[in-house]
Amino acid sequence: MDTAGQKAPRHGGRVLADALVAQGIDHVFEVPGESFLDTLDGLYDQRGALKLVTCRFEAGAVTMADAYGKLTGRPAAAMVTRGPGACHGSIGVHVAYQDSTPMLLFIGQIAHQDAGRDAFQEVDYRQMFAPLAKWVTQVDHAGRIPEIVAHAVDVAVSGRPGPVVIALSEEMQKDIVSVPDLPRAVVSRAFPDPDAMLRMRTLLAEAKRPVAIVGGSCWTVEGRAALRRFLLANNIPVTVGFRRQSHYDGTLDNFAGDLGVGSDPGLISRFKEADLVLAIGSRLGDAVTQGYTLLDMAGSVPIIQVLPDGAEIGRVFRTRLGIVADLNAFAIAAAGLEPVQPAWSQWTRDLRSLREAQRAVPNYQGKLNLGTVMRELESLLAPDAIVTTDAGNFSGWATRFLNFGEHQRYIGPTNGAMGYSVPAAVGAKIAFPSRMVVSMVGDGGFMMTGQEVATALHHGVAPIVLVFNNGMYGTIRMHQEKAYPWRISGTDLTNPDFRRLIEAFGGHGETVVETAEFTPAFRRAVASGKPALIELRANPDQITTRATIADLRAGRTPPPAGNGPAAGTR
Repeated sequence: MDTAGQKAPRHGGRVLADALVAQGIDHVFEVPGESFLDTLDGLYDQRGALKLVTCRFEAGAVTMADAYGKLTGRPAAAMVTRGPGACHGSIGVHVAYQDSTPMLLFIGQIAHQDAGRDAFQEVDYRQMFAPLAKWVTQVDHAGRIPEIVAHAVDVAVSGRPGPVVIALSEEMQKDIVSVPDLPRAVVSRAFPDPDAMLRMRTLLAEAKRPVAIVGGSCWTVEGRAALRRFLLANNIPVTVGFRRQSHYDGTLDNFAGDLGVGSDPGLISRFKEADLVLAIGSRLGDAVTQGYTLLDMAGSVPIIQVLPDGAEIGRVFRTRLGIVADLNAFAIAAAGLEPVQPAWSQWTRDLRSLREAQRAVPNYQGKLNLGTVMRELESLLAPDAIVTTDAGNFSGWATRFLNFGEHQRYIGPTNGAMGYSVPAAVGAKIAFPSRMVVSMVGDGGFMMTGQEVATALHHGVAPIVLVFNNGMYGTIRMHQEKAYPWRISGTDLTNPDFRRLIEAFGGHGETVVETAEFTPAFRRAVASGKPALIELRANPDQITTRATIADLRAGRTPPPAGNGPAAGTR
């Protein structure tokens, strides 16, 4: 570097690679494309500082970057090619946006002098990603790469975290420029207003039946510990938002369960008796509020909402008090407050008893009791295990029967994106190779992105995949049976032999048909040291943890003979 701070001339691809390193990015998940060959060349020079993960599908690559951001609170980069690659990757951007996950997505772009000609694979990414990302931009001049990458990281991690999309003009990456790398910005966290914290304590002291809802993203170990101290000191019953199951230690006596799809009806009923709601990191969205019905939008029940972005506070439900703050800074400040003298000890015990009651495993019909399997899995998980989940009814088995400990993590797509779990598990295992990583996925979701087990093999990591196989798109089938019982249309599936499939990849396979087979199969999977898959052959009639298809059809008139099966599930 010369005295003016300019570095030796570099092509744009190398400038980009250096800019990522300068901003602390250490993982890049990609499916290669000719539209960013020069960037791949630049990444070669930074292979000691950046781990380049070659994936099998763009949706898988972006999902891996999302999982990295969820688990670390820091953005990873994903790279995809233009047109079809960007369309495939957009699923992961939508996940990251709704989940508030920091992430960077780089898209190779056509030569900018051809813009507007409907050139090969041309897409205007500012329009395409505008509703899906915090910021979308395009780099047409290599000299601006350090500036744009630095700002992109700042945007991704500030306020409500989220994804940033950057298109890279093809010929720009070849340009030779002399520009300095920019240092990382040190930005202090947004601390809560002390007066607002005192007002919160006053509202809490006036309550008789408070409930906390914990959500959000980018929680740190320090922040989680402080949140735990605050909520325990005040003995506040704690619920967690949809797919935020491990945000709070489920083994504690004030943990009351989850609010989301398939929540305990008893918890929902008692929640409506609350006289104060403390929403910490929760946007109080559709799933958490049971289709916006759990609370009064006018705020008749006082709501205290804590979020890092003031624009999100009171967006749907009017709040009594909004606190704009980094969630970890809020938790630390809250833990420093003098606890109130709670008048709700019995209330907390009642809600906790509901949680324990719903974890009692019913005598489900069939050879394989998935409730028992989940309770056994709880004892088999490592203390710092990471569990990823997919979308679908099968995910209710974990949220109902598993309590996650303080150091365990559970991540999944709050937007209901199928195909999330397997690539998320692969990304998690690459980021944390020494931790146990378990993927939970339905047969439908696995067949969307299950090929990413090849990525695990390629990079020498060994997640364990549990495939819940009921031979159907279960969630849609449930709704179908509610609206049009017996009229099965478009939801049945034909599946491969999953054990043989993983073995063809070079992994370890197990098939579990009976409950007693699960624990030995799981232990063998762990001991194999290979990417492993355990197929759980579920009873297809048990459509949720609380209902069978027969239950959904009860009291409904069967179709005339010849118009469909009158009994069973097919």
